[in-house]
Amino acid sequence: MSRFRHLGPVLALYRTGDRRMFMAGLVMALTTALAGVGLLGLSGWFITASSIAGATVATALAFDVFMPSAGIRLLALGRTASRYGERLMTHDATLKVLAALRERLFRGWAAPGAARALAMRSSRLLFRLTVDVDALDSLYLRVIVPAFAATGTALAVSVALGFVHPLLGLGTGSLLLAAGLGIPLLASRRAEAFARRRAHALEVLRSRAIDLAKGHTDLLMANRAGAQVSAVTAADKRLAEADRALNRIETDAGFAFGVASAGLLAGVLLVGAFLAERGTIGAPAAAFAVLLAMASLEPFAPLRRGAVELGRSLLAARRLAPGLGGQITTPTRRDPAQADVAIRLRDVTAAYEGRARPALSEISLVVRRGERIAVIGHSGAGKSTLLSLLAGELPAASGAVETQPATLLTQRSELFADTLGGNLALARPNASDADMIAALRAAGLDDVVRRLPRQLESRLGESGAGLSGGQARRLALARILLRDAPVWLMDEPTEGLDGQTARDVLARIEACSKSRALVIATHIRREAELADRLIVLDGGRIVAGAVRGSAEYEEMLSRLRPD
Repeated sequence: MSRFRHLGPVLALYRTGDRRMFMAGLVMALTTALAGVGLLGLSGWFITASSIAGATVATALAFDVFMPSAGIRLLALGRTASRYGERLMTHDATLKVLAALRERLFRGWAAPGAARALAMRSSRLLFRLTVDVDALDSLYLRVIVPAFAATGTALAVSVALGFVHPLLGLGTGSLLLAAGLGIPLLASRRAEAFARRRAHALEVLRSRAIDLAKGHTDLLMANRAGAQVSAVTAADKRLAEADRALNRIETDAGFAFGVASAGLLAGVLLVGAFLAERGTIGAPAAAFAVLLAMASLEPFAPLRRGAVELGRSLLAARRLAPGLGGQITTPTRRDPAQADVAIRLRDVTAAYEGRARPALSEISLVVRRGERIAVIGHSGAGKSTLLSLLAGELPAASGAVETQPATLLTQRSELFADTLGGNLALARPNASDADMIAALRAAGLDDVVRRLPRQLESRLGESGAGLSGGQARRLALARILLRDAPVWLMDEPTEGLDGQTARDVLARIEACSKSRALVIATHIRREAELADRLIVLDGGRIVAGAVRGSAEYEEMLSRLRPD
């Protein structure tokens, strides 16, 4: 049962969803299977009985053809209606569960501390959201529903044949359950390793293909394009080998079902002939038993594919289970007790998952409202990590973190293929057009917006295509202005901009941050000159500091990169 322990959080979504729809889907599937088996059995009985009744005029006149005919029509129409209802109910229920699953995953990735992990493993997490979630549709559609319908059909056939002869019903039911469930179970065990291999190969193939497409120029310059193509080909070959193995397993399962069906049919045929010869049953009952047995294994057939895909579903459940196991917990963060204090850190240590050494060690810092701090140091000193800690993206391993609400401007702010207003609405969804125009004006973009034919409704391309680098930075700044948080965190806000644009952006940041606490991580002099105080980080520790007007302040500025 250890194979199925990760299915709990996924099955919980079914339990908390629309239970009536799930049960209706199961009932419809069982009704469809029973109607199909009953239709063949009743048709066989009716054809045989009417043939025998037609041997003489007296029996032909006495034979009631209307009731069996009505039953056959009822089963045929009922099977069609229930099949339609089954598809409608089961697929609708599955789509709702997968939507709830994606929502749960999105909420998990939106929690503090998740954004950095998402950025570091974006392709893998995208794979989880698409392929792994889609793999779970087989759980209900190809495993639970067919297993329920097939088991119910086996029990019904056993009861029906029990009226012909008790031992015939008992033996048929036992063989149906043993073969119908045993063959898929064995197939799923054989397929599990190949399903894992296929999932890994597909993930590697997509990742390498994306690297080839996005980094084609760099690969050509490094003379590594051929090697990357070979890597993509190798991943595709492993994927094809796994697919062939899974197809063989499904074919073997189909062959095993064929053997079991032939054995069951032969057994029922022999028993029916024996009972008919002894006079225990008539020829119509014998035909009914044979045709019922012939159709009884048909409901188990969909389990062949479900068994092959079960391994993929189990792997997907194991990958997704950590994000579904319970409520999302966030690090405890408090507002500073003093109203004039925006940030207070007391002996804070923080580390990234999987890293042996902490990224920040014993950090103590107080930033007051309206104060501007520049955090400087060489690359890897911990500047961006400190901002992530203050923004709530990185939890503290020890120490106390007290911050007022903060907003973070990273080195590369994401802009989306949406309207200009849609990109701004990320900061404040209920912002009016007037609020957005005011934020754009403060960021220096109002002239650009006025020249656009649709202004706020103008669409941007992917990653903000259609705006220059300076305009994209101003739009990110406008988003921060619209958020109106008391603490601004900025990671190299003018990196990559020309001198004139950079100085204009810094002037606007200075003008708009009068009453806010401002923390800038930088190695550029023009950005550090905004600060009232400089803090030097080295190895994740604060090693020095200086206030404006001191000799140490000027000496620290002189070591920074000029414009």
